[in-house]
Amino acid sequence: MRVAKHCTAGRAAHQARVAHAVRGFSLIEILVVMALIGIVIALVASRVGDGAVRGKVNATKIAIDSISGKIETYALDNGNPPQRLEDLVNNPGGDAENWNGPYAKEKDLKDPWNRAFLYRYPGDRGGDYDLYSFGPDGKEGGEGLKAADIGNW
Repeated sequence: MRVAKHCTAGRAAHQARVAHAVRGFSLIEILVVMALIGIVIALVASRVGDGAVRGKVNATKIAIDSISGKIETYALDNGNPPQRLEDLVNNPGGDAENWNGPYAKEKDLKDPWNRAFLYRYPGDRGGDYDLYSFGPDGKEGGEGLKAADIGNW
């Protein structure tokens, strides 16, 4: 009988030591860790978001260069750049007697945000024509990656 009491008492003491050694985290510690994880996620998400915008801005610059080449080809054939950007797709008649197009597809005349490129002939910024997009924000003017206009100037 004595052995059984001793084993039971020893087991209880062991369980008390284990319970004391296995202590959980406090609510404050858990909240601090969650806040730090949230900050890291926000920083990573902003970097990834800027990367996507930067990619579209670069695609817009490439598209403007491509359309500019098509405008130059139109001008070589017809003597002047087109009056409207749509003249690259459809024969405008009139002064475009040597129209040898289509020079572009309708989908080529939209920026990566699915808005039509803007075109002005004659140009206001020193060139024969202005070809541009209002960029990610879709508004004229602005500065920075998400607000600046993108053009052939």
